[in-house]
Amino acid sequence: MFLQPEDALKILLAVAAGGLIGLEREFRDKAAGFRTLILICTGAAVFTILSSGLAGDKDPTRIAAQIVTGVGFLGAGVIVRDAGRVIGLTTAAAIWLTAALGMALGGGYYAVAGFALGAVLVVLWLFPRVEHWVEAVSETVTLEVVCVPRPEKLDELDQLLRRHGLRPKPRGRAKTPEAVTAHWEVQGSPQQHARLAQSLFQDAEVREFHLSHRVAG
Repeated sequence: MFLQPEDALKILLAVAAGGLIGLEREFRDKAAGFRTLILICTGAAVFTILSSGLAGDKDPTRIAAQIVTGVGFLGAGVIVRDAGRVIGLTTAAAIWLTAALGMALGGGYYAVAGFALGAVLVVLWLFPRVEHWVEAVSETVTLEVVCVPRPEKLDELDQLLRRHGLRPKPRGRAKTPEAVTAHWEVQGSPQQHARLAQSLFQDAEVREFHLSHRVAG
């Protein structure tokens, strides 16, 4: 089986499509970057091209269908849990979609691949600005407070959060003879979080506290 001009075009387009998505991931210093996404997109395109040539009179989608399973393992590898947060979901989704673009190009669906690529680039490059605007109005942080083991103290802290205009969700409590540790997910503006931190600094019964911001995928 010789290399057909159209197959060469499909592979080159897959390299370009994977590279365009990989540039954004590389720019944001994510786990799967420029070369990785080029290889994923090109590999998916090659597998799709081969699936029709190797299948003969069998179902040509059997080989291509395994791409979805294989890419699932790659995507799972970049999803990690860090300090109670799940990060890497956006990168995993980028891997999954890059493989889909490679399959579309390998199958000759150029218009579908081109439109999807354009939409993805808009989401990756422009939508973070929308996210930053939303976070400037309201963001969710994880609050951990270690305080004296006084029974009423946790209720007082919950009321303190609400007085600052925040929306708290309890996420667990632990008690030892020396201290009580409580966790909340707290939603509010950065200014409200800053005023809360100031109040906690001034509270003599609060021994330590941590405000953890979300990390993008």
